[in-house]
Amino acid sequence: MALTFESLPVELITDIMEELDLEALVTISYLSRRLHDIASDPYLNPWRRPILRNLRTGDYEHCMKHLSVRSIVPRQNWIEILSIAQPAFLLFEATLPNLKEVEWEECFKRRFIPGWMKWRRDCSWRETYKKLLFRTWHRSQTTCTTDEAWTKYIVLNRNGSANELEATSRNFNPLAIFNDMKLQSNLAHLETHIRLVVQFADVRIIALGVLNTPERYLSVNTNARAFLHPPGIERISEIPTPTNKGAYERLLHPLPSPSHTEYPYYTPGGQDKRWLGNEALEEGGLTWAGGLMITAQITGPQTAVHWAESPPLQDLDLVVGFGRSQYSSFTWADLEAIAPWMEERITKKIDGQGLGN
Repeated sequence: MALTFESLPVELITDIMEELDLEALVTISYLSRRLHDIASDPYLNPWRRPILRNLRTGDYEHCMKHLSVRSIVPRQNWIEILSIAQPAFLLFEATLPNLKEVEWEECFKRRFIPGWMKWRRDCSWRETYKKLLFRTWHRSQTTCTTDEAWTKYIVLNRNGSANELEATSRNFNPLAIFNDMKLQSNLAHLETHIRLVVQFADVRIIALGVLNTPERYLSVNTNARAFLHPPGIERISEIPTPTNKGAYERLLHPLPSPSHTEYPYYTPGGQDKRWLGNEALEEGGLTWAGGLMITAQITGPQTAVHWAESPPLQDLDLVVGFGRSQYSSFTWADLEAIAPWMEERITKKIDGQGLGN
């Protein structure tokens, strides 16, 4: 008996279909009833892998624009697309699907940081999602700050406390704000170091701090180290590996971009640069000193372009150049979402300036 492609087990056929590009997968799914049934099966779902390849490269195939009109594409794929696809593609090119309200809510919570929940008014999750998507795209293209006059940010202090502060959005410059913080802490002589913590579809979380020789224990900010390097996940050989497996869960709400998909664990590929040192020390045998400022930077087409003389995706390259001047509020809810392990480490949460007395 001759062996044909369609006589193979469905699991093997699915694996083969997953290796095709979207154009070829659309074609093959209409060649026979069996292939059509496999392609439209939500459990087999051969569409997920080629869709993810498109999302990771950022170069979308033409047929991806109108996948929602094809009944053979399971609806759950659109939750993934709506969570991490480029805003301009979703707003101006793609035909959006008809999803249930609970599915639009899931898309919203996967795509946007929790602090943005404040923008939800008395409207559906679909409308809220589309409004927020247009808002972030608009802010990534312009200097408009009319919808958010004040930008919040968080500072982790070396004494274990943390402050949620705010500054006017029109002139918000984290580098200038942090330079003032250094001056007040007698650290103005030290270079500012900036780290990319995690990147999402529309924003990336960055942290500004200073590194110094650990001369005195009282000057060391242990919470800065814990925020950037979750305790129990240390650098072993070339790949940071969890030494305490099960203590952390991969972040899903919000859902990190493909460059940080394993967060809070290490994501291979060269864009996760939280581990630049070894064991308890940073690069050069230094430690974090003084306060650590955490803020949310709105991303756009120019944000990934390397401008500064510093290495890509660290230090001045994160804040200098086109596409790096727009920021959004980073609140307690956002800190709890991306770094839940910090809840038990922060001794006091303070709204505004001061020591919280």
